[in-house]
Amino acid sequence: MGFDFGKFKDGGLSEAFVEWLVEEQGVAGGAHFGRLWDYYDNPMRPVVQGRNGGGSVSESGRNYVQAQEVGLPARITGVVYSHNNGAEAGRSVGDIQRKEVVIENDIAWRINAMVDFLFGKGIQLISKSPQTSKRREIEQIIKAVFLANGGNGFFQDMAVLGSVYGFVDCVVRPGEEVLHHFDPTKWGGGSNHTVDSRHTSSFDSIVRIASGIGLELIEAPRALPVLDENDYRKIRYYVQSFYQQKNDVTGQGGFLSRLLGGSDSGKQRRSVMVTEVMGPGWWQRYENKELVAEGENPLGIVPVVHVQNIAQPYFYEGISDVGQLMPLQDELNTRLSDRASRITFGAFKMYLAKGIEGVEDKPVSPGRMWCTDNPDATIEEFGGDSSVPSEDKHINEIREAMDKISGVTPVVAGVLKNKLGNLTSGVALKMTYMGMLARTTRKQFTYGEGVKEICRLVLHTLDVCGVYRTKPSEREFEVRFANPLPENMMERLEEARIKKELGVSQELLLSELGY
Repeated sequence: MGFDFGKFKDGGLSEAFVEWLVEEQGVAGGAHFGRLWDYYDNPMRPVVQGRNGGGSVSESGRNYVQAQEVGLPARITGVVYSHNNGAEAGRSVGDIQRKEVVIENDIAWRINAMVDFLFGKGIQLISKSPQTSKRREIEQIIKAVFLANGGNGFFQDMAVLGSVYGFVDCVVRPGEEVLHHFDPTKWGGGSNHTVDSRHTSSFDSIVRIASGIGLELIEAPRALPVLDENDYRKIRYYVQSFYQQKNDVTGQGGFLSRLLGGSDSGKQRRSVMVTEVMGPGWWQRYENKELVAEGENPLGIVPVVHVQNIAQPYFYEGISDVGQLMPLQDELNTRLSDRASRITFGAFKMYLAKGIEGVEDKPVSPGRMWCTDNPDATIEEFGGDSSVPSEDKHINEIREAMDKISGVTPVVAGVLKNKLGNLTSGVALKMTYMGMLARTTRKQFTYGEGVKEICRLVLHTLDVCGVYRTKPSEREFEVRFANPLPENMMERLEEARIKKELGVSQELLLSELGY
């Protein structure tokens, strides 16, 4: 059938443009973002005959390839990879055998360390509502919503997706029970600001209903936002396209067809291409470009929160931590593979026998005696590994460059190569982690603003649907991140005592101490 956006009642949403987004932009973006994820996760894939190094037999070959091998030159892998395809779709090069391939994923642990510094100890969400009782209720509702969607794991997933892709989007879905309370005749934009008791008899019921709100993180390959032509920061419509696996199989085949044609000729799990379009007043869902569901959006806004990993001016996408490290990761893998090949050829001793007949049939082993009548016969030994300082220095310089770009040093992961001195001082510890702390502070702002916007959108949803009334001014939050560095509790208590003497409120002090 194709797309039909007549019910959106907006001439700015074009069927042709959305079709181009799905078929052209989505494919190109999927290849780009897919490579970013592959460099982070570095999954292993089986060798396929005629592709990705499976066309020729090599003594150094294995029955799998790793995703980061696409960045290695053909002289090492014996395979040429295109820009858009992954490690499973390479083309074997004739007369070039696979050498020793060494892949050391120096990206994943850095990303995981950044996530641990950002959300490893959790966060505090503090309502700025002027009413104390209302403030406690709002905090309890928001806490219940996040717990229902994974708790601290939700924030860590957000940080991983953002670090890899450069941004992450969050769709706030009201859920059936929340939408059941929606009454357009009663919504006055939060005019009475009290708990609506028509359907909810107690605050516990409100918390339970609010827990039904879904917070769905959208990975970058699925996101196809329709932005305002005059302001790239405003989302007019949100489109996401992806393939969904169904609990069904498709295709014909059985044991005989698999025996004759391989496993690919048998039945496979059925999948459909899902396209979802969300606007401020209407939404639609298509499967294989056929409309399967649609409905009104009672929120009056596009329920999407966009979070940049690190702010990038004039771009919807933020700066990816993985994208900056990919060239250096390729160089590191190349030099490690070159060194492994050199060691393979040099580590094993070889022998040159002169004046001994039939030596090619005589193995070299302990207790073996060779005899000859030729007094000029000799056996010369050569080979063996030798140190190449320039090679090791180059590899170390590559790692140091990755440390500078990412801000994550091996010390963060607990790897101490040299004596660092006395790190008992908090100042000394901060100096050691200065690059990491600066990057974490920068991310705390972008992710903190995103979390605040999610909280505001959740309260807006509950207000519109008549579950819990709030004013726009009551939907403001403060996000407090825990200190990622080890802390001395006695020093914190002494600091709190001094602040109390200066007039800081006891409530704020207890909050800072985590009580």
